[in-house]
Amino acid sequence: MTDDTCKRKPDIDYPCPWIYKVIGVDEQQLRAFISEMVGERAHDLSLSRHSAQGKYTSLRLELTVTDEADRLRIFSTLSDHRAVRMVL
Repeated sequence: MTDDTCKRKPDIDYPCPWIYKVIGVDEQQLRAFISEMVGERAHDLSLSRHSAQGKYTSLRLELTVTDEADRLRIFSTLSDHRAVRMVL
């Protein structure tokens, strides 16, 4: 594997399904924010897991992204919300 291979963007054929893992403290607050953010857009939102001590909740958001700008906009919007600690 060369250095150029590692730096190259992945080839993604849009539109395509995309999964975001959204991690935060309050599950209900995360669900409310995500539901408001996606609006009428078709999506699947489900519990991924709770941390062992119950401090964090991870939700799995799956939806179809139309292009790279859409994918990055959703990631940024999720990441910027006060209830979200991390997006994967």
